[in-house]
Parts: sequence; C-alpha cells; structure tokens
Amino acid sequence: MTALWRLSFVLGTRRSAAGLAGPLAMVCVVALWALTVAVGWALIYWPHMPAAFVYAGALQPDEHAGPLDAMYVSLVTLSTLGLGDIAPAEGWLRLLAPLEALVGFALLTATVSWILGIYPALARRRALALRLSHLSRTHPSKEQIDSPAGAAMLDSLATALSVAAVDFLQYAESYYFHDGDDRTSLARQIGYALDIADEAAEAGHRDVRLASAVLRSALEDLASILDERFLHTHGPPRQALDAFARDHGRQAGTGDHVLR
Repeated sequence: MTALWRLSFVLGTRRSAAGLAGPLAMVCVVALWALTVAVGWALIYWPHMPAAFVYAGALQPDEHAGPLDAMYVSLVTLSTLGLGDIAPAEGWLRLLAPLEALVGFALLTATVSWILGIYPALARRRALALRLSHLSRTHPSKEQIDSPAGAAMLDSLATALSVAAVDFLQYAESYYFHDGDDRTSLARQIGYALDIADEAAEAGHRDVRLASAVLRSALEDLASILDERFLHTHGPPRQALDAFARDHGRQAGTGDHVLR
C-alpha cells in the first residue's frame, strides 16, 4: 500500500488520481491474499496429479496434470464453485479440499469486515477535520476560548483526536486514503488544533488550561503514531504533523504545506 501511495506521486497529482490510491491498494492486498492461498494449495495438489484425482469423461488425465490444472482445481475449490470435472479421489485430499473452501469463505468474510471497518474510520477522521475547519473559519476569540464552553470544546477535540489515533493503529491502511478537499482533510486542518492548544495554554481559566494540556497530549500521541508507522521524521510532534500535511498535500495536488 505504501508503494502504491508513493507511485501515485509519480503518476500524477490530480485529486481524482490520488483518490484511487487507497481503494486500489485494498484491491491489490485482497488479490494478493487470494493468489497466495490459491498457489499454496495448488502446490499441494500438483505432485499428486493425475493419480490421486478423478476426471470427467471428456478429460484425459495425462493431459490435465500440469501446474495450470492444479491452479484451476485450487481456484475452483477456493471460490467454492465445486465444478467436479477434476476432483480429489484419495482420502486425505478429499478432506483437504473442503478446508481450502473454508479458507476461501474466511477470506471473503475478512475482506467484507475490512471494508466495513475502514470506511467508518475514514468518516470519523473526516468529520474531525471538518469540525476543525469550522472552528478555524469562525475564529473564536480569546475570551470565548477562556471559558467553560472553551474547555468543553478543547476536551471534545482531544477525545476526537484520540479516536483518530486509535483508528490509525487499528486501520493503518486508512492513512493511504485521500480525504478530498482541504476541509475534510485532517492532515490539512491539524495545524489549527496545534494553534488553539498553544493559545489555550495561556488562558486564565484553569479548566481551559487543563483541557489544553489534554489536547496537546492527544496531538503528541497522534503525531507519535503517524511518525512511527508512516512518516519516520524522528522529530518533535509539530515536525511529524507538518510532514503529515505535506504528504497528503502532495496527494491533493496543493504542493507543500507548512503548519502555522
């Protein structure tokens, strides 16, 4: 997935092209899973063909005992089609084939579960980015931030950032999905969270200062996860988040972006 993400930089920076990197990478991963399973079982079947298999009347066993035929049997079994024109005859192979069918069913289930898990994670990340975009456009004043309402706002942002950090841990592949325009891109909006945390740290209200410290800690944790798994800057949180913004900025075709 990382290779396809980097390759999209070379192939073009249009938003439509960048948006294909994540979904295409998922398709490639699932295809690799299926190919690996199919080839593995084919290597088990091949040495025992044709003696350990029965063939439909129209097929000549000696003409259908090569690696492609073993791959065919494996794919038919993996996809649970069970055409029956070539079928195992020995007892242990007859037990092995249904096991491959179970693996194929598990592969399908894992793929569906993966898709159903990653898109809610993307929705949470984009909703957080949109919220930060709303805040940056409304420009709350220092007096508004230095209040109980401001403390509640900072606390809710810290909670949402913690959820985003967990999503990057559980669904690391979500990093390689383009978030659309700048308003829904966490990479492009994360700078405002840093700015508001710095501003709130100087507030007079102690609850606001506490919420600011929690928000700063959430940002540091998110930066640490991003840096360790994807960016590898080995620098302070702001440097890692700046690299995050630049990486996704290139995908959006907006060039380098430095956090405020």
